[in-house]
Amino acid sequence: MITELGHFALILAFMIAIVQTVVPLIGAHKRWPGWMAVAEPAAQAQFLFTAFSFGALTWAFVTSDFSVRLVTLNSHSAKPMLYKISGTWGNHEGSMLLWVLIVSLFGAAASIWGGGLPPTLKARVLSVQASIGVAFFGFILFTSNPFLRLGNPPFDGQDLNPLLQDPGLAFHPPFLYLGYVGLSMAFSFAVAALIEGRVDAAWGRWVRPWTLAAWIFLTIGIALGSWWAYYELGWGGFWFWDPVENASFMPWLLSAALLHSAIVVEKRESLKSWTILLAILAFGFSLIGTFIVRSGLLTSVHAFANDPERGVVILAIMAFFTGGALALFAQRAQAMEAKGVFSMVSRESALVANNLLLAVSCFVVFVGTLWPVVAEMAFDRKLSVGAPFFNAAFPPFMVALGLLLPVGSVLPWKRAKFGKTLWRLRYAAALSLALAGLIWAMQADKSLLGPVGALLGAWIVSGAAMDLWQRAGRSDKLARLMRLPRADWGKSVAHAGMGVTIFAIAGLTAWQTEDIRVANLNEPFDVGPYQMVLTDVEEGRGPNYFTTMGVVEVTRNGRDIATLRPEKRVYPVAQMPTTEAAIDYRFTRDLYVVIGDAQAGGGFTMRTYIKPFANWIWGGCLLMALGGLLSLSDRRFRVAAGAKKPTAQGVPAE
Repeated sequence: MITELGHFALILAFMIAIVQTVVPLIGAHKRWPGWMAVAEPAAQAQFLFTAFSFGALTWAFVTSDFSVRLVTLNSHSAKPMLYKISGTWGNHEGSMLLWVLIVSLFGAAASIWGGGLPPTLKARVLSVQASIGVAFFGFILFTSNPFLRLGNPPFDGQDLNPLLQDPGLAFHPPFLYLGYVGLSMAFSFAVAALIEGRVDAAWGRWVRPWTLAAWIFLTIGIALGSWWAYYELGWGGFWFWDPVENASFMPWLLSAALLHSAIVVEKRESLKSWTILLAILAFGFSLIGTFIVRSGLLTSVHAFANDPERGVVILAIMAFFTGGALALFAQRAQAMEAKGVFSMVSRESALVANNLLLAVSCFVVFVGTLWPVVAEMAFDRKLSVGAPFFNAAFPPFMVALGLLLPVGSVLPWKRAKFGKTLWRLRYAAALSLALAGLIWAMQADKSLLGPVGALLGAWIVSGAAMDLWQRAGRSDKLARLMRLPRADWGKSVAHAGMGVTIFAIAGLTAWQTEDIRVANLNEPFDVGPYQMVLTDVEEGRGPNYFTTMGVVEVTRNGRDIATLRPEKRVYPVAQMPTTEAAIDYRFTRDLYVVIGDAQAGGGFTMRTYIKPFANWIWGGCLLMALGGLLSLSDRRFRVAAGAKKPTAQGVPAE
């Protein structure tokens, strides 16, 4: 009964979304207050019905209702409760229901907290947001219904993909979707502004918190996915340039560019057309990611489905929204007149350079991801574009961006003197060069990767600190620092997080140690400065799997360091093995051990890695997300821009 109610609630949400798309849009065009007012209760009702529908599906998974086809295909009665719940979105149909839940969540949030928006703009924003919901409600109901029943329910289910039965990946999709789908709100603001023919400083302030929220969630989601790949897949890497990884990374790059360009719109009323275009493209790339994950176009361990027919429907949705928005942009771009004038050396110019670097780096990732498909379709050639291409083509843009960040942060608006600005950063530059020189002198092999990573990381972090310190003025600095706006703190923390991540990636890549061997019981061997011995191999079982667990004692100079227990699991229902790495986490390094198959001559295959600064990668990502949260908590974001600037005038449509 609950399943049927969930299905019925989904249909009601679909119908409400249709009303919310049509009625407020007409009301805004005709200036009918009553019709525009429909948007707010409709957005909230749409969310409530969708949330009930999602709750009904979750209940079916929690109670192991195997009369529901989706539960049978993706759950099992012996599965731990966390994975029963995460099984709700660990499949195509459930993940799409999560998709529309988040679309409706952002629409409801805008209806509640958008009190300072002009009524016409608010009605149009909620209408556009609802139209996205209409497309995906229809997609779910007509092609991907999660509530289908089975005539003859089985005794038990087929279990969830064992790779998804992990805490990191249980929380990874919701955060990633909050970022992916959250960019729909920036898209809705952009399209509503194009329809209205009005982009001004107030619009820039309204769109920034929604973009910032989506960027924060996307940062956390990507970090969780990277961390999961690091410890769960057993290959010891944190990023493989997999198509689905790239599909989440491209919107992140564009949303970061959008955040910075919206600042210029708000402060200087420049870059209006470019900011609108970024808002459209950021959500467009989110739709591309949705298409890649579900169409089977590109093979990935992260893919939810391999269904070209449903992929075509998603492609049509993507073409309609992205193509329609770009067509409207082409028609209205002339109306987006820039007001602010700035010189080549100014904060505006630095933000333009920032945007270009982020956009071009996104284009590089996009070309590398889709080029194999283009080559096969256009030239009948099977090509593989992997990590070597991305590792050669992508980092130069990040190096340039890293060098630019501290300079752009301290440049004045409108006009600046480059020499004076660099002089303000002299201590940060001296510290960075000294650290890079020290690392160059200390490392055994004279690779540039480590010193360059240290130079960039120290330059960005110390530059962010210098920016805060100089904003505090000349006297009573500590008190003034505490009184700085949270957005200033947030910017510096986020930039510092990026510096930490860049240094960690460079350090891990340059200095990691790898050892692959057949380890015999009780025969010690050395890996770097550590002595290791496989003392035992135990057979056991978990809630829904069998395990072969090694016991590895680690010492250094006779002192006990850790006892590691790497596992090799087999899930009998899914008939799939997985690797569970054992990791000794320390502040400056990880000791990473993976056990493999038993060998005919005795012993077990074992891989050991020493990974310096591995945790700093995700620590830097968390710092970036924390910086975003600090900025989002700034009072200037919580107070409606319309209330602050009631006389702001936009640019009328021609």
